[in-house]
Amino acid sequence: MSRVFKIAPTTQQYDWGRTGKSSKVAQFASASKYPGFVVDEVAPYAELWMGTHPKSPSTVLSSSNALSEHLASHPELIGKKIVDRFDAGSGNLPFLFKVLSIEKALSIQTHPDKKTAEELHAQQPDIYKDPNHKPEMALAITPFDAMCGFRPLPQIATYLRTTPEFAALIPPAISSAFLAIAGSSNPTGPEEKSALKDLFAALMTTEEFNIKYQLDILIKRYEIGQARVADGEEPDVVELVQKLNSQFPGDVGVFCAFVLNYVHLKPGEAIFLGAGEPHAYVSGECIECMANSDNVIRAGLTPKLRDIPNLVSGLTYTAAPPTNHVVNPKLFTQTGASILYNPPIPEFSVVQIKVAPGKAEVHPGVEGPSVTIVTEGSGKVAWADGELELGLGDVFFIGAETGVTFEGGSEGSFVLYRAFVEDN
Repeated sequence: MSRVFKIAPTTQQYDWGRTGKSSKVAQFASASKYPGFVVDEVAPYAELWMGTHPKSPSTVLSSSNALSEHLASHPELIGKKIVDRFDAGSGNLPFLFKVLSIEKALSIQTHPDKKTAEELHAQQPDIYKDPNHKPEMALAITPFDAMCGFRPLPQIATYLRTTPEFAALIPPAISSAFLAIAGSSNPTGPEEKSALKDLFAALMTTEEFNIKYQLDILIKRYEIGQARVADGEEPDVVELVQKLNSQFPGDVGVFCAFVLNYVHLKPGEAIFLGAGEPHAYVSGECIECMANSDNVIRAGLTPKLRDIPNLVSGLTYTAAPPTNHVVNPKLFTQTGASILYNPPIPEFSVVQIKVAPGKAEVHPGVEGPSVTIVTEGSGKVAWADGELELGLGDVFFIGAETGVTFEGGSEGSFVLYRAFVEDN
């Protein structure tokens, strides 16, 4: 039994994905020639899934058996500590690894904590498919835009004062109470969180006709160049409002541009969203890793089911600058060729690996399993008793406690992303 082997991921064709080979999801799946995959140039390719989630499980390339079945038969590939800690004896990995290719904004959403996920799954298993939480990290591989977490209270207050169309959606008593506390020196205090919750709940439950009416006024004002930039309506937020409205006309989620942080990530930059943090990825492509779940609570910018009561009740209402969500990378090896992104949860970490032509990068064994994808170039991975030739889009599994060496090809950088779990 090999401790390193290729696996076949799956693709998801959601309508927000990039079309045909303009999508890295399609590029990777096509380049590695996964069985049965043929690119449809007019179809959207949104996500590449690499893992054991039952909705769309990966398979072992050499046998076509489900990865989870193979790991259940060989638990040593997961490692005893990881099996015990994450109840992984059935072969399910603690994490789900993805590539996302985004042309159209994803929904305003949050993910439940573990307790809430268990309750929602028990109550509505047709909607909330599993009982697990879904903290997640997005690591940009192209320029990447996202809304993440609530803006600092003073910024939201500025938009309440300078954007009359937004202010018109909030009852005066709620608006006044929020403005009175927005300058607080303790933005995460209980009164401050309560005021933010009241404001956000009022926005998300506004009658649809009023949302459309005020949004129509706002868009017309922006179109004739009357954004109040000097008073606080930032140019990139004006553009965001126009973009979101073009994709989801008259949707309440467009107004979330005034209450959520808007971030622009460069390749190699990453953000982390814990349970109860509102967010929406807007455009670009990223490596994404999360706990092994597909639970999403949506409330805007989507044709899918909106669960506003559960979204409003489940948020943390932590108002903070976007730096609160940034994952700062650290060296994984002393060569500098491997960079670690280690978010504050136990289910996963991700390493970005860049190997120069003809060079080698050594990774000692880690306690748990790994899933790795090649995103640029070609090369090979070698371990104690074997090696694999690798090219663009190849995805492979590395068993627990298995040391490996990544060797670059003769031309261009060999770039990989490795998701893994350890018991720490």
